[in-house]
Amino acid sequence: MTRTDQLRDIRTTPRRTALISGAGIAGPALAFWLNRYGFAVTVVEKASTLRDGGYPIDVRGTALHVVRKMGILPRLRDAHIDVRRLTFLEEDGSVVASVNPHTVTGGVAGRDLEVRRGDLTDALYATVRDDVEFLFDDSIDTLDQSGHGVDVTFRGGSRRTFDMVFGADGLHSRTREFLFGPEERFHRYLGYCFAGFTVRNTFGLSHELMMWNTPGRAAALYAVGNKDDVHAFLNFARPEPPFDAFRNPEAQRDLVAAVFADAGWEVPGMVAALRDADDLFFDVVSQIRLPRWSSGRVALVGDAAYAPSFLTGQGSSLALVGAYMLAGSLADRDHAAGFAAYEQNTREFVTVNQEQVGEGDAALFPTTARALERRNAMLRHLSAMPPTEGRPAHSALTLPEFMPMT
Repeated sequence: MTRTDQLRDIRTTPRRTALISGAGIAGPALAFWLNRYGFAVTVVEKASTLRDGGYPIDVRGTALHVVRKMGILPRLRDAHIDVRRLTFLEEDGSVVASVNPHTVTGGVAGRDLEVRRGDLTDALYATVRDDVEFLFDDSIDTLDQSGHGVDVTFRGGSRRTFDMVFGADGLHSRTREFLFGPEERFHRYLGYCFAGFTVRNTFGLSHELMMWNTPGRAAALYAVGNKDDVHAFLNFARPEPPFDAFRNPEAQRDLVAAVFADAGWEVPGMVAALRDADDLFFDVVSQIRLPRWSSGRVALVGDAAYAPSFLTGQGSSLALVGAYMLAGSLADRDHAAGFAAYEQNTREFVTVNQEQVGEGDAALFPTTARALERRNAMLRHLSAMPPTEGRPAHSALTLPEFMPMT
């Protein structure tokens, strides 16, 4: 059968149905491409609406080609934050060094993007909202693959059957747990916890980040523009993940406050603001490493399958690229062949980006006085260096062209 015959057959047979769990970045991106390949797509999201705002995220390398193909690159260019300076501070608040952000991140000035997470999710949602069904304030309660499709029971009580189901539900994916068991089996903890929230910009900061460090602790203020608020981050080393605090915001606040109780600089004010913050985001710095990304008619994408951790700065980019590769692999294949092709053609790109944490990124958060001295010496050296031309890992995959879209 020729490719033209395959395309004709696909267009004259009933549309395949797909359910995506998660309306963050990977979910709407996957919905966009599956819809273009003729699927009838439903996205279920446990939140009552899209999550706006949020901390800045990066879109680099191969992912830039994905957003260009989606037609949202101009919108993201308009939303680009353009952070111009990273300033690192000693314990007493004196300056260690100020460096160009791209020198540290491996980004490319004038090409790579940094946008608020909400700006990216809004852009993705706008591309699919008229073509895709969204179910907010709901989630998957059970999955059953014993029949010819996937029988899904939703938390709200309804039941439906889909040809395929996709987990795009993040680092702590429930879909992954349905398929492969508890998260602890696949969770590679990298030794840090962090809390993020917004505070009033009383510091006169604009388009810059300031980071204070002592061994095992970091506090950062991230101003993404001439705004009234800045993003605050409190990051600290911890031998084991504080699992008991994951679902208890008060326990999270108490833990962070105890770790930073004697800290200097602006940290006491940040800890006080943490107590009242209504947008606190607390988590561990971790990766997900799975031996396979699918089982039967269910597959995972983005952080649910291969979270790289924020130390790489590649979480959003991997989600965008993974969504493109997964949908394209299914364009003219059944689920078994499509899932196999997705993994075969995407895993190397994922692995090389996950392994960036072994190439110095974690050195920005040293845990000993000696390591902090080495990091500061490195930063002073970098402050005199021109920006880099990007890291090879960011562009390690050339996007294939898949079957013409329906």
